[in-house]
Order: sequence, then structure tokens, then C-alpha cells
Amino acid sequence: MRAFVVNQYKGPLQQADVPEPVVGEHDVLVQVQAAGLNMLDEKIRAGELKQILPYKLPQILGNDVAGTVIGVGAKVQGFTLGDEVYARPDKDRIGTFAERIAVAEADLALKPASVSLEEAASLPLVALTAWQALVERGNLQAGQRVLIHAGAGGVGTIAIQLAKHLGATVATTVSTGNVDFVRELGADVVIDYRSQDFERLLDGYDLVLDSLGGKNLEKSLRVLRPGGKAIGIAGPPDSAFARAIGANPVLRLVTTVLSSGIRRQARRLGVTYEFLFMRASGDQLRQITDLVDGGALRPVVGRVFAFDQTVQAVQSLEKGGIRGKAVISRG
Repeated sequence: MRAFVVNQYKGPLQQADVPEPVVGEHDVLVQVQAAGLNMLDEKIRAGELKQILPYKLPQILGNDVAGTVIGVGAKVQGFTLGDEVYARPDKDRIGTFAERIAVAEADLALKPASVSLEEAASLPLVALTAWQALVERGNLQAGQRVLIHAGAGGVGTIAIQLAKHLGATVATTVSTGNVDFVRELGADVVIDYRSQDFERLLDGYDLVLDSLGGKNLEKSLRVLRPGGKAIGIAGPPDSAFARAIGANPVLRLVTTVLSSGIRRQARRLGVTYEFLFMRASGDQLRQITDLVDGGALRPVVGRVFAFDQTVQAVQSLEKGGIRGKAVISRG
């Protein structure tokens, strides 16, 4: 079957003829109709994550899928042929830039009935990230205040809507051209990072979702109330993450060192920092489906590429500037 693969880190993404997926007894074979694009795809290609996400090359890229069930393993009970589904496959089983993919039943959900396959494909990774940051890790409650950085991006557009659904007051940072856009999504406080400094304008926040890292993360710690929490999805990774992925002792030590500075700053301020690398979850996707079909969340697709344009689509990730998510569609 046709797929787009990385043959060597930092090398180009290339179209290739690859073997058909192996379908285990708990797996569902999905005909890929659409696949979401994520910066994670480009970081994998560039080898930036090879220490924590080691793949055996060549590797098919792609971390989001929406499509149709065309086969089921012997022990699959929740899906049947013809179902329209979506998923973020497990990190060890990525590869949605292909004609077909086998996904573990536990990672799969029926797609929201109210949206297209392209819109559904834009959701899994970013919606699960938002859910795990705000609901699972952040325990965001009605009446609390949350700062969501990069509100016009893939994670940001969903996180703003989810936080509003949870009853929180939402602040976000965007460029000038996206101020009105994120207000329409529900943001209460919008900060134009080109002309305003969020650290000077915000104080006493309960939670920060940071997707930028570096100095932005350091400043984010200082807008939290005592006992508040910053959740970073751009790093640095911490030892808890290393333990969760079963990293060897050396990598655990490295992650501890990498995050020691930001954790030390957090302790001095009386706040906490956690690194989040989202995990696949069909159960959480089903809750997200309910929110989409109920009108609480709407996917934001900024651009759609044809399957044959997958190489150009991944290259576009570095340029940025797309609201929400870009998606590859097989038409």
C-alpha cells in the first residue's frame, strides 16, 4: 500500500510502497480517509524526539486518523465493518499517512456524527492533549482561571473551548490577527503577544497550559497563584514522564536534569510544573465525541491537503500560521 515514510532522521519524507498492516486479535483495520497534521510529525522526522520516542526506521508518519472500519480482529467487540471512526494511535503504533492502519480497539472511538471525516481527523491528538491537561492533570473547576498559550493553534483552539465548557475563565495569547478569532471560541482575556506582555497583565491564575517552553514557561510560573500548576507540552520532560514510558535509568537521569531548573523555579514560587505527553485513549475520545455532538466543542480545520501532497503538508508545519489544524484528505 502507499504510505509516506521517514527512512532516516533529518531526511526527507518520502512516498513508499509498504506492507499491509498486521491486524492483531484486538485490532481494528481502518481505511484512512483523513489524517491530522501535528508538529509532532515534523519533530519525529527531524530526530528531535529519538531519545524518548525511538522508532525503527523506516517509519510511517502520522498521529491522527479518521476513516472507515474494513476489518476487525477476532476479539474485537466494539466495532463492525463500515463504522466511521477516529483515533490517535498509540505512540508505538503511529503511521496514519498511509492508505490503511491497524489501531488497537482500546484507542479507537466512533467519530462524532456531526462533523466530517476531515474535521474528525483534526481532533484526536489535540483534543486528548487538552483533556488530559485540563481535566485529568489540571482538575480545572468552574470559577477557576486558566491561561492557554497559543490559543489559535491546534491544542489551543480545543483547550479554550473545553475550559469554557468546564466553567473556567480563560486567558490566551495570540498574534494580532487572531484576537477576534479566539474571542469567538470563548476566550475571556486575549493578549496580543506582539505588543503585550502576559506576565504584566495576569496574576493569580490556577492553571497554565504551555505549548512553547523556554522563557515563556518560566514567565508562566509567575502568573500562577500559590499552589497553582503549569503543564508543559513542549518540555522539558520530567522524570515522571520518563518512568511512564519505561525509560532506562540513564534517560531518567537526563530528564531529571533537563527539568531541574524549571522545577526549582516552580518550588521557589510555591507552584508546580508537570510535563505532559498525551497518551492514546478511546474512552476519552468517546467523551470528546459527546462534547462535539453536543455543541460544546467544534474542530477548527485551517487547511486541507490532498494525500498526494503529504510531503508538502508536513513541510508546511514549520511555517506555521494555520488556525487550528491542517489535515490530509484522501477525498
